[in-house]
Amino acid sequence: MANNYETLVLLSPELAAEDRTTLLDTLTGIVDREGGKMVETDDWGMRQLAYPVQKQTRGYYVRLVYEAPGALVAELERNIRIADGIFKFMTVKLAA
Repeated sequence: MANNYETLVLLSPELAAEDRTTLLDTLTGIVDREGGKMVETDDWGMRQLAYPVQKQTRGYYVRLVYEAPGALVAELERNIRIADGIFKFMTVKLAA
């Protein structure tokens, strides 16, 4: 059974627009490949951070909403951890 999940990703402000697009395409590709379904990609854009992260005071936020089995979330997070340009991320399971 698939659940709804939301992953908020904080990207480096130094990433070029095309690198950001490539990175997000990779993440959405993982969701599709592992049997999930993208519901929404919400681009929040560049924001001021509450505290410096890796000596940066700004970051680029993107929110991914998808339907997926639990194993997909583990695979997605594994890929996020090894990707360059991602400072932080958080995944939450949405209420049904």
